[in-house]
Amino acid sequence: MLTQSAFEKQFQNLTQLSGNPTYLLAVSGGADSMVLGYLFNELRNSGLEFQVAHINYKLRGEDSDSDQKVVEDFCKKHNIKFHLYQVLEKDEKPENSIQLWARKLRYQFFRKIQKKENLDFLVTAHHLNDQLETFIINLSKASGINGLSGIPANENNILRPLLNFSKDEIYQFAKENDIIFREDLSNKKSDYLRNKIRNEIVPKLSETNDQFLENFRKSISFLNQTKDFVHDQIEIIEKNLSVFNKEHKILSKEKLAQQSDFVKFEILKKYGFKRTEEIQKIFSAENGSSFFSEDYHLTVDREGLILKLKNLSREINPEIILLKNFDFHQDQVTINIKSYIPDGNCFNWVFDTDKLQFPLSLRKQKDGDAFYPSGFTGKKKVSKFFRDEKLSVLTKEKIWVLCDAEDQILGIVPLRQDRRFEAEVNTQKTTTVQWTEEQPIL
Repeated sequence: MLTQSAFEKQFQNLTQLSGNPTYLLAVSGGADSMVLGYLFNELRNSGLEFQVAHINYKLRGEDSDSDQKVVEDFCKKHNIKFHLYQVLEKDEKPENSIQLWARKLRYQFFRKIQKKENLDFLVTAHHLNDQLETFIINLSKASGINGLSGIPANENNILRPLLNFSKDEIYQFAKENDIIFREDLSNKKSDYLRNKIRNEIVPKLSETNDQFLENFRKSISFLNQTKDFVHDQIEIIEKNLSVFNKEHKILSKEKLAQQSDFVKFEILKKYGFKRTEEIQKIFSAENGSSFFSEDYHLTVDREGLILKLKNLSREINPEIILLKNFDFHQDQVTINIKSYIPDGNCFNWVFDTDKLQFPLSLRKQKDGDAFYPSGFTGKKKVSKFFRDEKLSVLTKEKIWVLCDAEDQILGIVPLRQDRRFEAEVNTQKTTTVQWTEEQPIL
């Protein structure tokens, strides 16, 4: 049953925060949100700070304006800061997908107000009946345990403290406390899926059992506890098959392949890979294959599945110029590239200075790159050299190509020097390129 004390208990369970967080209430003028406003207003004496936001979509003529007036009058009566957005022609209402358009518009407005007013949480009036409708919609989509667990009570700084109370309980509370609200008659039409479920399916289900909604309330609680337990177990499994380095997370392909399809999906969907077909391709793909989600780049490699956050600011083809202003007319020049590449491997290459065009530079491999590796005969493509060396994807990412000013390849750092530019026994002027730990000054 919805009472002020029952609401406060639910609300405290959601927040459990230190300090004095602030709130923005999304109030439409309907019974749910007007009751929410009333309940919050009763808490103001205890120091609760909140503001109210309303959006007038101009979809129902005078009815839309009347909704706005009910919310506005409530805020004026109780001296609550009120934010209004009235839909304009520039907002371009679509002929289809009105609900998605309206949802996007209102959340953009709410987030803008939150940022401007420095409000911590957005609070909405979703209730138990909304939860049941969402459950049925997600059931029809085969959305798994996350979808069947319904609308989260606390997610992304959005609180829904009425989720445990039914629509009838909200109406009863409004009646007992003389709360003025507006009915949206468009909800009586079954022209949208949610309305059809609300008006036709839920009443039929309720006829099957007088305790149907109460039993659903218990079931959704059990489902959420199950979901939390499953997520804890998934985290343990993922931790046991994960390896980290400075830039990447690596999942053991062999260990993950041994898990059930459910576990594979639950782990990979965290990185944006949510399609079953794509996940199947990941496990059958050749080494070196890449897959992309919105935020992650996944590479299949001998070492496992390499996950890297996309970095849009990173240069696609970074280049490092070595000692650009150095005097290369000296007989002997030494360039230690440790200062340019701190995380490297030791090598020491000596070149015939007269064969080089300065300045020298380091860059990443490009398509078509080829060189004449020292100790071999003939020419070899860099890509084939990598394959022959059986380099992992992670190792390749650490490889640099040393070039001169004419982009002639002098060597693949730190693996192999190009023999064309090597210094010989009688070479007078030499340039040494090396990676070595700097010697301490004694």
